[in-house]
Amino acid sequence: MRLHGYYRSSTSYRLRIALELKGLDYEYVPVNLLASEQKGAAFTARNPFGSVPLLEVDGKHYVQSMAQIEWLDEGFADRPLLPSDLHDRYVARELAYAIATELHAPLNLPVLKYLKDEYGKSQDEIGVWYRHWLARTLAPLEARLAQLGTGDFLFDAPGFFEVCLLPQVYNARRFEFDFSDMPHITRIESACLALPEFQRAHPDNQSDNPENT
Repeated sequence: MRLHGYYRSSTSYRLRIALELKGLDYEYVPVNLLASEQKGAAFTARNPFGSVPLLEVDGKHYVQSMAQIEWLDEGFADRPLLPSDLHDRYVARELAYAIATELHAPLNLPVLKYLKDEYGKSQDEIGVWYRHWLARTLAPLEARLAQLGTGDFLFDAPGFFEVCLLPQVYNARRFEFDFSDMPHITRIESACLALPEFQRAHPDNQSDNPENT
C-alpha cells in the first residue's frame, strides 16, 4: 500500500490519519504540490484529477479522499472508523461531509493561487477569504457538537469525523483562525493530538516537510 501525498495537504493528512487509526502499514510517497508534480503526465495517467492523495494498492489506484476512507473502512474490518449504529454513522458522515464539501473546495490551494495570480489579491486579503469560509461552516459545526453533547471525541474513540476535522483545524490555525469560542472543536483537537496515531500522521512529522530535510 502506497500513499502519494503532500505533507500539508488536508486530504493527504486525512488519509494518513485513517491509515494510522486502521493500523495499516503503508509507504508514503511525497508529491510536491508547489512544484505541480500532481499535474505531470506520469501522475495524471494514474489520477486524471491531478490531485492528492493517490492510494496505490495491489496495482489499483484509488483517488478522492472521502471515497478512499470509506473504501478502507469497508475493505479492512479491524478498527472501524464508522460506528455500528445506523444513526451514529449518519451523524459521523453529516459532520465529516460538512467539512469535506463546504470547506475543501473554496479553501484549496488552486483556489488560493487563483485569487492571487488572476485577481491580484494580497496574502492578507486571501486570509480574510479563508477565515470567512471557515467561520461559515465551523460555527454551525461547533453548535452541532454542543447539541450532541460530545466528550473528547464525537463517539467513544476517534473515527470518520476526527479524520476530517483535524486537518481542517490544522490549516485553520495556519491562517490564524480564532477558535476561542469553539470549546468542543478544540477539546476534540487536543484529545486527538495526544494520540500516537495522530502524531505520526501530523504534517510536522512527514518526510517531505521542509523542516525535516
